[in-house]
Amino acid sequence: MQSKTTVTDVPELVVGFDLDMTLIDSRPGIQAVWDLLVAETGVPIDTDLVVSRLGPPLRWEMAHWFPEEQIDAMVERYREHYPQHAIADSLPLPGVTESLAAVRALRGRSVVVSAKYTPSVKLHLDHLGLDVDEPIGDLHGAEKGIALREHQAMIYVGDHTADIDGARAAGAVAVSVATGPFTADELRAYGADVVLNDLTEFPAWLDAYVLEQRLEALMARLASYPSLVVAFSGGADSAFLLAAAARAIGPANVVAATAVSPSLPVAELEPAARFADGLGVRHVTPHTHEMDREGYQANAGDRCYFCKAELVETLQPIADEFGIAAIATGTNADDAIAGFRPGIRAAFERGAITPLRDARLTKAQIREASRSWGLETSDKPAAACLSSRIAYGIRITPNLLARVDRAEQAVRAHLAPYGVQNVRVRDLGESASIEIDAELLGTVDSGALVELVRAEGFTAAAVDPRGFRSGSMNERLKEPEKYR
Repeated sequence: MQSKTTVTDVPELVVGFDLDMTLIDSRPGIQAVWDLLVAETGVPIDTDLVVSRLGPPLRWEMAHWFPEEQIDAMVERYREHYPQHAIADSLPLPGVTESLAAVRALRGRSVVVSAKYTPSVKLHLDHLGLDVDEPIGDLHGAEKGIALREHQAMIYVGDHTADIDGARAAGAVAVSVATGPFTADELRAYGADVVLNDLTEFPAWLDAYVLEQRLEALMARLASYPSLVVAFSGGADSAFLLAAAARAIGPANVVAATAVSPSLPVAELEPAARFADGLGVRHVTPHTHEMDREGYQANAGDRCYFCKAELVETLQPIADEFGIAAIATGTNADDAIAGFRPGIRAAFERGAITPLRDARLTKAQIREASRSWGLETSDKPAAACLSSRIAYGIRITPNLLARVDRAEQAVRAHLAPYGVQNVRVRDLGESASIEIDAELLGTVDSGALVELVRAEGFTAAAVDPRGFRSGSMNERLKEPEKYR
């Protein structure tokens, strides 16, 4: 079995951004402050020229208009005026909010590294409510590489040739936007790795770039194993992992193992077998006996621990039989930060590996990659085991699981003409909560759904007005008083 040491093949995504003319158009505010200096000093400063060449440190610009002995005083005066006259007039450039959100969606962090005075950087970010993890100022050109390296930024986005110098100094990808003093051709000629017209193009580029990097890391990781057993539930994550493993080391070296038990929805087994056969992968269907584990039947908050322990311990003899050194699960990067996941801990303790998680692949990325590979599971709705439908504290039995399965199949069949994706019937004891896609609420006959569920043995049922939510039973675990 693989060592229990977690291997992370891809570093955390950290993206650095310049501020002036990259994230914000600060020219109106900056020009207003320079105009005040003109009024105070009488020095004929061409403020249009000043704001046409933003980027270098303030002292450099001051040196064009004042003698050396006055520069410190004028810098100080400029900074005194700045908070009152420059902040409110500066506006976010197109695509800024979406670009920062794209970084966050990829579980990444954003840092701003600017030549601007650090307190001014913070004022701008706070005023506009921009979602940045760390504001850093007073660095220019290659000096920016100091902060970028410290924060392990792999990408730096700027509008100036000096920003390209900063990216180079940090070993980061230099992404330039032609929203500052240089044209796209000038930035390209200077050596930018990527040139965009503006930040509206950044989210799509970032998504494609990061997905490519993470897929390369995944395939390299999988290729390091001569053979693998993949815990294959038939869901989108484990299906993608199975397909990736077949590509990386060949289908003959991969075994897909779908555990059969009362907690597996009946409808899942045949599609799983068909998918594995389509890949040319050996498919085995061992029976697991989580129902024999008291911790599982008791259905406390740690139920998933006992289920995953049973799974990995059942798959280990299969791996031994085929001479396979590693068992892989479809845990992804989102699962790793989703909070209460005792099943992940159980698998880790038993040495199972998590290639998708280690490559930092998110659910959205797995679906996108699955679409590009033509996998039929790319848009498959989440399908947790049937036990996740039973309220914590209610003892799990095969009969309860079968009742939930029948009820969900009835609701799904009734809603098939509406294109339903997600259906959950939550067993709360004698009553049931019905969750369906939120967009269908109000367009379908809730009464009909209630009757279908009651026909399977529930004395009462109601459609949840909040719609389907993955892991909604955990809400009841965290705030039990709300659900009494």
